[in-house]
Formats: sequence, C-alpha cells, structure tokens
Amino acid sequence: MKTLYIIRHAKSSWEFDLEDHKRPLNKRGLKDADIIGKQLKSLIKPIDKVISSDAVRARTTAEIILGHLDIEEDIFNLEPKLYDFNGHQVIEVIKNCENHIDTLVIFGHNHAFTSIANLYGDQMIDNLPTAGVVGIQFDIDNWADISVGKIILTLFPKDLR
Repeated sequence: MKTLYIIRHAKSSWEFDLEDHKRPLNKRGLKDADIIGKQLKSLIKPIDKVISSDAVRARTTAEIILGHLDIEEDIFNLEPKLYDFNGHQVIEVIKNCENHIDTLVIFGHNHAFTSIANLYGDQMIDNLPTAGVVGIQFDIDNWADISVGKIILTLFPKDLR
C-alpha cells in the first residue's frame, strides 16, 4: 500500500519584479500554509519522504507545513523536476520513488498537480487551489506501478478559514 499527498504551493506574490522561480508567498499564502499545516498534523499518515519543487513559493510552503508535522529533516529534499507545470516530470519523480517509501508528500505547481490528482484519483477535482492537499492511496507495492487509486483526503484552505 502506497500513499501520495499532493500539496500545491500556497498563494504567491506578484508584487516584486522577479523571475517566476523566485516569487515568494504573499500574506494570504503564508497564512494558508500555516492553517493547512496545523490541520494536517492530525490527518496525515506517518511520512517517509517529502520532495518539493525548488521554486521559492513551493519550498516556503513545504517549510511552513512541515513545521507543524513531526518529521526528520533528512527525509526532505528539493527536486528541480517538480518545477513542472504539465506533470510529466512530476510523474517521473513519483514513479522513481524508492519502494521502501510508503507515504510520499510532494509540493509543487498547477496545472500539473490538478492533472495528476485527476489522473490518479477516483474523484474529479476541478482545480487544486493554492495550499490545497489531495491524498491518494494506491493498492500497490511499487511506485512504478501506480494507476488509479482512492482519494482519502482533500483539504483546501477556504474550507478552514
């Protein structure tokens, strides 16, 4: 059994003249990431591995949310391939995950994350909002074998405000 949690980065700022990869979170994004982290503490299974896009907004979202969860720092990695908007590289990262990892959390971007939630989940999600979480459980032993699984969690900031 494998469980994948897909977490889209929180709301980012367009206030500064920065390249996309370096955009920070805005005030709402900081608040939403904190709210989601607090809520996930009681909802998420023990985590074996966390991988985040190396974009500032995704990495900051991960750091805020993970600050609420009891995890070891050595299970957290940045992965440039998660800075992907169509999903092909994200799927590659998931499928290449080591099989001793049962619970994987990834932080990244839309449109890739909504597409992946719909490709692998058993329920349709119109749009994974910023700081939104989808948890999908798969009845498999190898990450390379993922196909449609069961959505076990959807958590969106607007539902917690």
